[in-house]
Amino acid sequence: MVKSLRAIHFRCWKELSIEMPDSGAIFVGQNAQGKTSILEAVCVLLRLQSPRTHKLGTMVQSCERGFGIAGEAWEEQRKVRYDADGLICEVDQEARDTSAAYLRDGGLVVWMGNEDLELVRGSGEVRRRYLDFMGVQWEPEYRRHWSRYRRALKAKNTLLKERIPDDKHIAAYEEIMIESGDALAHARASMVVGLQQWAVESHQAVSLGDAAHPSKESISLEYRPAGSLTMRAALAQAYERERRTRQSVVGPHRDDLVLLLNGMPASDYASEGQQRTLALALKLAQGKLLEQRGGKMPLYLLDDIFGELDRTRRNALMKALPAHAQKWITTTSLDWLSEDSSYQALHQFQVAGGRIIG
Repeated sequence: MVKSLRAIHFRCWKELSIEMPDSGAIFVGQNAQGKTSILEAVCVLLRLQSPRTHKLGTMVQSCERGFGIAGEAWEEQRKVRYDADGLICEVDQEARDTSAAYLRDGGLVVWMGNEDLELVRGSGEVRRRYLDFMGVQWEPEYRRHWSRYRRALKAKNTLLKERIPDDKHIAAYEEIMIESGDALAHARASMVVGLQQWAVESHQAVSLGDAAHPSKESISLEYRPAGSLTMRAALAQAYERERRTRQSVVGPHRDDLVLLLNGMPASDYASEGQQRTLALALKLAQGKLLEQRGGKMPLYLLDDIFGELDRTRRNALMKALPAHAQKWITTTSLDWLSEDSSYQALHQFQVAGGRIIG
């Protein structure tokens, strides 16, 4: 999938160069050595974004003007450069004029990390970010609608804070929000419907249930709009409230993904172990859904999760991950590695002091 990765001035890395085996590799090192940044660089190369931040500028190495990332992915030479002037993208030495054109064949990514627990017990913003990261890979127009909606939302909120809001200008921005907001909500709702089946199957696998002896725990997913089913109706209903609060209170930026365990909100009634299992199931389901939609196997970026799981869930997750997917794994310890022989065969890189050895 990804055969090489090179980067300069990215996060803590002045220079980074890796030749990657087809099956993937394990990056071993202490905390704060740049392991996560390696995975993040791959994600930016393929998807032009990171699950850790929406701002590319925060990934530029301190005191530098920009960063560059390049590599061979799916038999194409891809290159991304970012500085104060913006983003430049190339595929096989040919410029791609837009981000959408670059992402059209950029590959699929599933990111799994310890922060995934917040998918269950965190705020709605975390779950919306999960849907958005998947959405830009699910639907080619998703990124454009997301950008248009956010820009219109920001402008509208600025106008709402004026002493006398300008309804005419607000209405103009709301037309953009209606068009793109409905598109986002429709895509998200469709993804959640598709996720349901895979999440149930993945949850059974991670909780060690199967068709013959299914787990007694049941999960369900529901996309819940903040207002009415359509943006136009929601905005009409929220008119007085928005003038009173001086902010936009309905739309995809307020919608949520509701997670239920045995019919009860998982954030309130699930134990930490149950929450971790549900979070893992969501990420495994994401991979299955993207593979089904995109017709090719996603790349799996696993950021220091095996060492944090109990043995039962760790072993179940290792078996549930697609055997033929390329996996980039970071870890501070290899104590867990002896539990599955298929992972022992993965190449190991040592990461320390700004160097990669292996």
